[in-house]
Amino acid sequence: MTDMIDFLQKSWWIFLLRGLAGVAFGIMAFAWPALTLAILVVIFGVYVLVDGVFGLIDAVRYRDHLARVWPLVLESLLGIVIGLLTLFWPEATLFALLVLIAVWSVVGGLLRIVLAFQIRHEITGEWILIVGGIVSILFGGLLIALPQAGIITLAWIIGFYAVTFGILFVLLALRLRKIGRQIDAV
Repeated sequence: MTDMIDFLQKSWWIFLLRGLAGVAFGIMAFAWPALTLAILVVIFGVYVLVDGVFGLIDAVRYRDHLARVWPLVLESLLGIVIGLLTLFWPEATLFALLVLIAVWSVVGGLLRIVLAFQIRHEITGEWILIVGGIVSILFGGLLIALPQAGIITLAWIIGFYAVTFGILFVLLALRLRKIGRQIDAV
């Protein structure tokens, strides 16, 4: 078993937490679309920050065992920075925040796709990372293309992204857990 597979398999529960957090955030965006933008931005900032912290903790834990940990570290650091900027810079214009969130989403999506191609020969199911990356890139593109969208439309776009991304991470977590159980059974 390679170091990357070992890392991913042992970290299945972190992917599960990240996925469940995404689904919960997405459901909140659908359930309360009339929230003020400030509240929605704070919730999103907390989500991105927590996601980045969990990702960074796991990447740091396995840094000595992985040759290709940099995509995980970069994505996590980007999430932490964007989460903090979103939380501590709430007076920024809607467009500026949307650009920050869009950049985070597009770069994170690209990094997920890079990671998927790096591990494609070591794991089955890399398509989940690729689809997650594509969804992230599309989400970022929509935010840039629709900066004048109303709060309800914006909440639905963000909610759809978070639920889709969350479901993909839950699927990845379950697949990784299954791999771990198969290895333990041998």
